[in-house]
Amino acid sequence: MTDFLAATRFLHREARPLERRLYATCFEGAPPDGVVDGLRAYRNADGGFGHGLEPDKRCPASLPVDVEIAFQSMAIAGAHDVQVLTGACDFLAGVSTDGAVPLAFPVIEDYPRAAHWTDWTYQPGVNPTAGLAGHLYALGFDHPWRDSATRFCWDAIEGGALPDEVHGLSEVMTFLAHVPDRERAEKHARTVLDQMIGTSMFQAIPKPGEYGLTPLHVAPTAGSPWRKLFDDTQIDAHLDRLAAAQLPDGGWPVTWEPPSEASRLEWRGFVTFQALRTLTSYGRLVHHEGGQ
Repeated sequence: MTDFLAATRFLHREARPLERRLYATCFEGAPPDGVVDGLRAYRNADGGFGHGLEPDKRCPASLPVDVEIAFQSMAIAGAHDVQVLTGACDFLAGVSTDGAVPLAFPVIEDYPRAAHWTDWTYQPGVNPTAGLAGHLYALGFDHPWRDSATRFCWDAIEGGALPDEVHGLSEVMTFLAHVPDRERAEKHARTVLDQMIGTSMFQAIPKPGEYGLTPLHVAPTAGSPWRKLFDDTQIDAHLDRLAAAQLPDGGWPVTWEPPSEASRLEWRGFVTFQALRTLTSYGRLVHHEGGQ
């Protein structure tokens, strides 16, 4: 049985300030401005985000993948800071090619990083462009870069140029979840999901301890527009597995190899907060007030 209090204590004990701020906003009613304050520590003078905001690389320079974590965090918290969002979008516009951005740049090679962060991350594509644009729509924030990224994403989706890779397709599902043209998004969502399900790293059924994306990555909350694409049996199986994965220290594990112990703890705070958010949304967990 999942222990909410133990998870709360894990976050207070081990998580970085950003995830503690997200927890306070989502579960304790704290103002969402606190999440923006937590993100400012990772912000650079160019408007982008770096400094290991995405913990698998310890590079201080601004990277699109770190901007995506910032946008995702703000969207979850319901935070909206025009200055921060404008600066980040201006940064993305400055490093984009026809609206598309890469995950990272070769500067990461000068710093510790996980083994999978190599030159494939330097290629502009739907990962992370589609996710970035989707989060901006979720935030309701307009910017010229969002418009150019949207054109790029629709061209990739409707031109048959999507990657046969689970993370890129997951980014596209995020874009389709939030883009305003709902008829157009609904038309393509099932096809994109079917392609995602066909990749080697998608777990249609739970594979405990093995890395991969699941239906709960596509529909992380019960209110997700893509919840309807999965049947109850499939969702319940993954919720069962997620609940059972909590460790004795109260947190959730990571199933890949981060570049350091600090990175591992940062990721564990991230996935623990996400697990609490998902399990609570689906009614598998009741938030108990007052845990320290």
